[in-house]
Amino acid sequence: MNALWSYFWPAFAAGLLIGAVAGLIAFRRRKKRNVVLAAGFVATLALAALWHGPLGGADRFTVLVERTARQVLDVYEMPKVTARLHHGPLSRRLVLAGPADAFQTAELVRLMSAVPGVSRAQWSASPAGPPLILEGAGAALMGFLLGLLLAYLVELRRRYNAQWNW
Repeated sequence: MNALWSYFWPAFAAGLLIGAVAGLIAFRRRKKRNVVLAAGFVATLALAALWHGPLGGADRFTVLVERTARQVLDVYEMPKVTARLHHGPLSRRLVLAGPADAFQTAELVRLMSAVPGVSRAQWSASPAGPPLILEGAGAALMGFLLGLLLAYLVELRRRYNAQWNW
């Protein structure tokens, strides 16, 4: 399981597709360029939010990360320690709880920080990092911008080839 494939890649791909289509339309129609780009931007954010919530991307991500963390804890024979992603809002920070001595706490933080999809592990539920939905929206916007760049390059090539009328 990799965080890129399980959560961020679908949001990035949706942004890439919307950016390419919006760019192809916007770069050919000068009068409606701003409207089309704004609509593409809003559609990208809406698809990222849909992927996070109703389409279940965040739930699948949470299940995969927490299952992997439980397997790591089982390997190190720590059955009373629990590992959960920080909720409210959901983030990639893993919160550990349970009985452990000083060495175990430090070592478990190091081990759990290496679990794919976890940004950081900690023992207390202190303020979490950026919410997962914002990270997903950021990935979608990166895809949108890359799609716009690809559409711009296609439009430049079309304009360059249009001058040759043999």
